[in-house]
Amino acid sequence: MLKGSNIYKAYGDLQVLQGLDIEVKKAEILSIVGKSGSGKSTLLHILGSLDVPDSGSINLRDTDFTKLNPNELAEFRNKHIGFIFQFHHLLPEFTALENVCIPGYIQKADEKKVKENAKELLSYLGLSGRLTHKPNQLSGGEQQRVAVARALINQPEIIFADEPSGNLDEATSEELHNLLFRLKDEMKQTFVIVTHNNDLAAMSDRCLTLQDGKLVN
Repeated sequence: MLKGSNIYKAYGDLQVLQGLDIEVKKAEILSIVGKSGSGKSTLLHILGSLDVPDSGSINLRDTDFTKLNPNELAEFRNKHIGFIFQFHHLLPEFTALENVCIPGYIQKADEKKVKENAKELLSYLGLSGRLTHKPNQLSGGEQQRVAVARALINQPEIIFADEPSGNLDEATSEELHNLLFRLKDEMKQTFVIVTHNNDLAAMSDRCLTLQDGKLVN
């Protein structure tokens, strides 16, 4: 589904990624682990098109999106890629339903259909009673499930998750991990997850370690 080849990234004299190669399969949960400061989030942002490599190629849907111009890239990202972050990044002035709908509205999809899909996703995630609640009225776990629904609304090929349970307690983290695997099994959703959580890494289909700028099994 996704293939990155010979990816390099440096910040000044600090070489973070050094000729890195990666492949991700359909309906796979791939975890990436490594020491703090090893460049895991940098890699995730590059693979998710939020940052650009100094050199190398990244192909998704047979498209090397590193060659797209900014407008083309924004459209491609909105259609094909979803994101889940540690701190949710929900917009505080909008309800749970509105937050989930935003990527669909950006895609200029039919508003009624987007809202129907958002309600279905929130119900699937156990949040049918929270549609009109704003983020500050939701628990941390509920906020993260809203973020998961937002990531799913445009039916992306792949979702990138950066420490998705890093801000949750142990029980809520376990619930989130189980949810991700249910999405993989029932929706054939593909995930690439950067995590420090050993339980999540162990559950994954594959786990790679970022070490000295490259990925190792």
